[in-house]
Amino acid sequence: MNPTVDIIFKYFPKITETQKQQFAELATLYPHWNSQINVISRKDIESLYLHHVLHSLGIAKFVGEFTAGTRILDVGTGGGFPGIPLAIMFPEVQFHLVDSIGKKIKVVREVAAALGLKNVEADHIRAEQIEDKYDFVVSRAVTRLADFTPWIRNKFERKDKNAIPNGILYLKGGDLSEEIKDAKLRAELHSLTDFFEEDFFETKYVVYVPM
Repeated sequence: MNPTVDIIFKYFPKITETQKQQFAELATLYPHWNSQINVISRKDIESLYLHHVLHSLGIAKFVGEFTAGTRILDVGTGGGFPGIPLAIMFPEVQFHLVDSIGKKIKVVREVAAALGLKNVEADHIRAEQIEDKYDFVVSRAVTRLADFTPWIRNKFERKDKNAIPNGILYLKGGDLSEEIKDAKLRAELHSLTDFFEEDFFETKYVVYVPM
């Protein structure tokens, strides 16, 4: 059995009715758009809530809360992960979702519009071309950290406004010790099994890199 939206309600019982409705609508929106523009593998779309939505919300579990007005850049967002689930969870936070593949950004825009998300901006652009500054950069296993960090190193606001310093929040799985060493980063690994009990999360982490 693939989990339904109820798995989100299980781990985030205090969300509003509006948020519940928005999360529930993902079950219709993603299969619809995925049939036209492939942003999630065909066999994986049935595991949408576990593999994509809840996985994205691992960042929410780790951070707890973002200060209103926090600005977050989602690099290589694909079909909108982790940005769309995080934007639903944190309506007072501004999200900029970017991807180098234009048709994926079309899906992100359509999903955000259908959900009425006013805190999402989506652009077909490479991270290196962005000139704005953000409090956090989020991403989901786009590439090795050593390759990723040069793209976004100069994208951070200097002043911190959250409980944790500004930095990278990177969702990745597997043995990351070598990768972190190669990237020469002062990184913290936070296992998603600290937050979620499903087997899927056993080797998955939020990698937090203060910048």
